[in-house]
Amino acid sequence: MPNPLLNDLPHPNFNAIRPEHVEPAIEQCISNGRRLVQSLTVDTTTATWDSFVQPIEEEDDRLARAWSPISHLNAVMSSDELRVAYNACLPKLSEYTTEMGHNESLYCGYKQVLETDDLDPAQRKMLSNALRDMHLAGVDLPPESKARFKEINRELSRLSAKYEENLLDATHAWHKHLTNLDTLDGLPESAIGLANHLAEERDLKGWVLTLDLPSYLPVMKYAHNRELRRELYEAYATRASDQGPNAGRWDNTEVIEALLALRHEQAKLLGFDNFAEVSLEPKMARSTTEVMAFLEDLAQRSAPQARHEMDSLQAFARANGGPEQLEAWDASYWSERLRQSQYAISDEELKPYFALNRVLQGMFQIAERLFDVHIKPEPGEADVWHPDVSFYQITNGDGELIAQFYLDPFARQKKRGGAWMDVCTNRLISKHRHQIPIAYLVCNFTPAVNGQPTLLTHDEVQTLFHEFGHGLHHMLTRVDYPAVAGINGVPWDAVELPSQFLENWCWEREALDLFATHWETGQQLPEALYQRMRSARNFQSAMQTVRQLEFAMFDFRLHLEYAPETGSRFPEILAEVRSKLAPIQPPAFNRFAHGFSHIFAGGYAAGYYSYKWAELLAADAFSLFEERGILDVQSGRAFREQILERGGSADPMELYVGFRGHEPTIEALLRHTGIVCAENQHNADLTS
Repeated sequence: MPNPLLNDLPHPNFNAIRPEHVEPAIEQCISNGRRLVQSLTVDTTTATWDSFVQPIEEEDDRLARAWSPISHLNAVMSSDELRVAYNACLPKLSEYTTEMGHNESLYCGYKQVLETDDLDPAQRKMLSNALRDMHLAGVDLPPESKARFKEINRELSRLSAKYEENLLDATHAWHKHLTNLDTLDGLPESAIGLANHLAEERDLKGWVLTLDLPSYLPVMKYAHNRELRRELYEAYATRASDQGPNAGRWDNTEVIEALLALRHEQAKLLGFDNFAEVSLEPKMARSTTEVMAFLEDLAQRSAPQARHEMDSLQAFARANGGPEQLEAWDASYWSERLRQSQYAISDEELKPYFALNRVLQGMFQIAERLFDVHIKPEPGEADVWHPDVSFYQITNGDGELIAQFYLDPFARQKKRGGAWMDVCTNRLISKHRHQIPIAYLVCNFTPAVNGQPTLLTHDEVQTLFHEFGHGLHHMLTRVDYPAVAGINGVPWDAVELPSQFLENWCWEREALDLFATHWETGQQLPEALYQRMRSARNFQSAMQTVRQLEFAMFDFRLHLEYAPETGSRFPEILAEVRSKLAPIQPPAFNRFAHGFSHIFAGGYAAGYYSYKWAELLAADAFSLFEERGILDVQSGRAFREQILERGGSADPMELYVGFRGHEPTIEALLRHTGIVCAENQHNADLTS
């Protein structure tokens, strides 16, 4: 039987994939790649783009197309058998990647093409990136160091997978079964309906709560039962650690220490002082000093306001029968009550206006208007892995098919939490292949219950827009070479620009009128409700900012300050950062690092600051639309042409200035978060 992973079909055949297909397919792709590179590097003195680079690019793409559905299925439809096959391939892929990165003949061939061939700017950027990345992969190292580098890469790949597995297993191992509805007092009907649905899935009577976010977050935000909030908080905050209800069972402590030690060792092998320096080499930020100064500047501007917001929250809780001292499991609950008190608005009041299908239609309309494309569903066009998954195509203004994407919106068992966009196929245009980009868009929304359509919170609407922004970056690329097409080759601290940028349309009346209609009556979002939503936009914005800064500083310091003689000191560093920034100190049992998969299993190591860095870019970019109109076609065309279409084919600051006309400044970010307004108010208070 042919292996479905080894075909040139435009879309993966998900339902034909079996775990036993996986390892042979990947081994064959790797073997083909080795043979090709070996044949091409016998003599690199006459290497050209067409004879040398393009064949390697196409072979790399075959491997990427074979691996993509496996990696994706492991995240969205996990099984024990698939996990075994997936993990069996990780060291093989890591070894192959390291081997190519250490291939001196390949390095010489790329240099030869870059120096002698007549190349376009995107080709030059791709080769420059390749040479830089090969240097970072250790191509310049002596043989013994290269061998050790390869060992480290294999082990890092294994440890990252182990970290994610531990977290997934710990998350799904815990649930709370309730038979008394009074325990859920305060929860909205949708959350109670989900709890009942989760119980039915387990053949239980009553209600079940889990640590998946659609179940967990409503409890923390709405449950009047403080002990219930504490119980869920402890279970969530101690996942995969030495604490909590499953203490020690899937403990990530040793995994964290090993990951950090190996990253540091790699950095030293490459001649860097620490892994943070390695991380910044392909990023926009130019030095560790610049990153820390950026984070410190934001902290100094936002921490005083965050403390003031926390004092106000504590005072409100005390005045309304709350505890004398708020704990971590109280903050979301009392914040929601304060928000409702100040703005008379809640997620539940807004949700009827955000039916998923209408939000999708409106989001597509906005993208169509701004970027001159057309988006429509294509049921039956491609194989899908679950009945909830839908498939779409994107055509340009001339009707040409330019991209496609899958949408997997709902939470379910054996699916990784969170939301993300990932690459199914890259754009690749050559003499031998015309391949359009295809994306996976994945969320974990609450499935429809009680006969209602799927209704989203406004935060979830933003999440959808965010991931679609990533998707547009991938899908609207006009670059023909996969390594710098779409999101590929884009510095990590710039890749969040399109996603955070698109979130802004979730707040604008003109945009909301396209999709924010009541699911039963069809009534548009009332103006009074919209104004309350807008007024509440920057509610506790400084507290939210310092929370992100806490994560970013912890991550960056962890990799900047690592020393073999002391180990990572990750609990101490986290405590130091929290003492400086956190408005409310978490309990001693909190094990945040053990679930911080972004930096230990998600590619954000010494790069979590990128969220705030990109938020700065996004705020400055959106200010152009604030000046010209949020659906201004000319501005949308400029963003598409300068940012979305060009992907990683040029320096990101060069592209940004080409779009905006100047480098970004922090003022727009502070204005959008309300922090500069608070500073101005404080100054006014001092002078009045």
